[in-house]
Amino acid sequence: MPQGAQEFEFHLGKQFFKDMENPDIHDADLDVRLTVDHKGDLYQMNFAITGTMTLICDRCLDDLIMPVDTTYSIAVKYGEDYNDDSDDLLIIPQSDADINVAYMIHDTVALTIPIKHVHPLGKCNRQMSAMLKKHRAHRPDDEDAELEDSLIDEMETMDSGDQPQATDPRWDALKNIAPADPSDN
Repeated sequence: MPQGAQEFEFHLGKQFFKDMENPDIHDADLDVRLTVDHKGDLYQMNFAITGTMTLICDRCLDDLIMPVDTTYSIAVKYGEDYNDDSDDLLIIPQSDADINVAYMIHDTVALTIPIKHVHPLGKCNRQMSAMLKKHRAHRPDDEDAELEDSLIDEMETMDSGDQPQATDPRWDALKNIAPADPSDN
C-alpha cells in the first residue's frame, strides 16, 4: 500500500453476521468507512460504522431495530510475531502481506449491542406482554414482580397517544390560580 491515506467502503448485511456466526444480530444495514493512513512502518486504521441492526427484543421476542453509529481506531505495524496485547496497537508478522479487518468490524458492531435489548415502554408486542403477565409465577414478597405487572398494565393501556392522559385533581385545582394572561404577572 502506498504511503498516505486510503479510503475503503463496505456495506454489511445479514450474510456478514451469519458468516461471523453471531446469533444476536439477525439482520443489518450498515455502512463502514475505513480510512488507512500509511506512515512508514505504521498503518493507522480508523473505522466509522453507521446504520441499523436487527436484534430480538428480550421481552416480547419481536424484531428490534437498533441504530449503530460508532467508531474504532487501531494502529497496525509489522513485527516479529503476532501481538494483540494492546487495545491501540496490533503487531503482525512480517510474513503477512494483508490483514483481515472483518473481525475488527464485527467486534466493533457487537460492542454497541446493549446488555438488555428491549423495546421502549409501550412498544413491545402486547399479546406477548399479556401472556408473560398471565404465566408469571408470583411471590407475595416480590416487589420487582409488582413493578413489572404495573408496567405491563401500563403498556396494555397505552395507545398511540390519541387519548389525553388523566391528571391528578389536586393539580387541576392549581390551574385555576394561574392568571389567564401571562402579562398579568
